[in-house]
Amino acid sequence: MERAEWLSQVRRGILEYSILLLTTKRSMYGYELITALNRYDVLSTTEGTLYPLLKRLEKEGLVVPTWKETTPGVPPRKYYDLTEKGLTTLDMMNHEWGCLVSAITQIKNGMEGSSNE
Repeated sequence: MERAEWLSQVRRGILEYSILLLTTKRSMYGYELITALNRYDVLSTTEGTLYPLLKRLEKEGLVVPTWKETTPGVPPRKYYDLTEKGLTTLDMMNHEWGCLVSAITQIKNGMEGSSNE
């Protein structure tokens, strides 16, 4: 398997998780999310990936968009906020992420465990 293919597979769920984490801190608009994600090479994304993902998260009730005026004369921007359902989902993701990292760390260190959470 090529590096790019492997990273593509891994990034799919991590991008969703990252967006929920970012929108927990404050409302963000699409380009702002892209900029935040692009600070990390492994999370780098494009509009063609982000906007369909945001639409899906909106359909699932995890984020809610709000049009906001920023500066007079500048078109309003669509900001995304985490919903209560999104917060519950994020709590679950945080728990599962911890379990996943712990399991991978144990495997890397040669300490295969039998814990199934």
